[in-house]
Amino acid sequence: MLEEGPQGTLRLYLRYSSDGEPAIHGVDRVSRPGLRVYRGVEELPQVRGGIGVAVISTSKGLMTDSKAREARLGGEVMCRVW
Repeated sequence: MLEEGPQGTLRLYLRYSSDGEPAIHGVDRVSRPGLRVYRGVEELPQVRGGIGVAVISTSKGLMTDSKAREARLGGEVMCRVW
């Protein structure tokens, strides 16, 4: 059990293929406290030509870039994962 701090906790479970290759090859933090990055629905990033995902903080909660496009929502770009 993880202790909840004032910021909350994000728990990630890593997945590997049968030959030991990691499913996630990279994570890039986009927004940070000193530089928030906001994008409208038309400007949401596409990570590695659609192979990766961007995590977007919208008014409806955290979602992937493709789900945000479906919902026609922009927001703060938190990170990119590929």
